[in-house]
Amino acid sequence: MNLILVGLPGAGKGTQAEKIVDTYHVPHISTGDMFRAAIKNETALGIEAKTFMDKGELVPDEVTNGIVKERLAEADTKDGFLLDGYPRTLNQANVLEGILKDLNKKLDAVVYINVNKDILMERLTGRIICRSCGATYHKVYNPPKVEGTCDRCGKHEFYQREDDKPETVENRINVNLESTNTLVDFYSKRNVLHTVNGEDDFQDVFKDIQTIISDVE
Repeated sequence: MNLILVGLPGAGKGTQAEKIVDTYHVPHISTGDMFRAAIKNETALGIEAKTFMDKGELVPDEVTNGIVKERLAEADTKDGFLLDGYPRTLNQANVLEGILKDLNKKLDAVVYINVNKDILMERLTGRIICRSCGATYHKVYNPPKVEGTCDRCGKHEFYQREDDKPETVENRINVNLESTNTLVDFYSKRNVLHTVNGEDDFQDVFKDIQTIISDVE
């Protein structure tokens, strides 16, 4: 079972990816995780990727395609894989077709988690972090029990990460919107696209994904 998850930032791809991996025991191949590891280790790739990610921009294709090809060639993908965060562009989608052909693999389904932009903004700009102990909250979905007071340490100072601020989030969504629509069209024409409503409860979204997987297996 070879799957791709597609969706804008905040659509819930990470949550669904975890559930798919736990249920179907396929490797989760996330370029985001790969980039974050490279940034943490301060590799040349990580430093280059960080300059784009800090501005909410996409990492260039040439930095990404080689990483994915090497990963898909590893032994643990022989019975399936889940790609999350790749492809992001039409060029990457075309390159991926060539990679899969070279590796004698077939793409079974592309799952598009569709969520309205306004809801994405609410989800992504709501995260706040306690400056004292690092506890993480969400203004709407997981606020402190007492407004302005950290549940864990009782302190009162919170901050937002740079990439959670509204202007950065909006740029991330806008940058991704055109490429996501392009991918949706690309895979729709190849008859492998399946759309689920990402505004539903995450358990219901997963049930819809399970139905899709059952149909294509």
